Amino acid sequence: MAKTPTPKPAEPESLSRRQQFAQTYTMAKRTDPAITRWIAGAALLGFVVGFAVFWLIVGRSSTLGLILSVIGALMLGILLGLIVFSRRAQKAVYGQMEGQSGAAAGALNLLKRGWHVDNAVAFTKQQDIVHRVVGPPGIVLVGEGNPGRLKGLMTAERRRHERVAIDTPVHEIVVGNGEGQVPLAKLSRHVQKMKRQVQPAEITDILARLKAIDASRPAVPMPKGPVPTSMKGLRGNIRGR
Repeated sequence: MAKTPTPKPAEPESLSRRQQFAQTYTMAKRTDPAITRWIAGAALLGFVVGFAVFWLIVGRSSTLGLILSVIGALMLGILLGLIVFSRRAQKAVYGQMEGQSGAAAGALNLLKRGWHVDNAVAFTKQQDIVHRVVGPPGIVLVGEGNPGRLKGLMTAERRRHERVAIDTPVHEIVVGNGEGQVPLAKLSRHVQKMKRQVQPAEITDILARLKAIDASRPAVPMPKGPVPTSMKGLRGNIRGR
């Protein structure tokens, strides 16, 4: 009898919203065992406050008011629970990624539409990596690894990009907790807050020019394992909040 083929695990893109939440919760609980109590406490507080507010406004007048008070309490309780979940899940996930090669790629993938991220456009044998983001600020080169080795690598990449994308601002960011560096947990928000210097119509032209650089360089393999698979599930829940 022919063996039944083993079903392949679902790709992150095909996961339902409920599966994404479950996967994110499981990952977060590994480093934050108290996350369940925080979520439950926030939801309970929201329910109590919501019920009290709605009861004072409409609940005392009729049975319908009581029903509306319960519904309003449930909605506020769920909302507060989700806010606490997203905050603590974000902190836990970034804590797991901290210090791992390729972690910045996971953070950059949380950027909204309108941002174009190319992971590992340059690297060293010691796994110092430079990622590229193209968006409203222009071209942003994001380096992670040893600051000393990154300095020369990022300078070379900056010059390479400036020769092709003339008149386009090129920025450099080094991920880390040292002076002048951007912590991993604040990376995506830091990039989004950068000054807008490029119009959306210009971004298309910039991307076309950068194809010349990408065509001339060998394929760069990303390090295996460091970026959690649920980062895409987190995108809708914790993006810059």
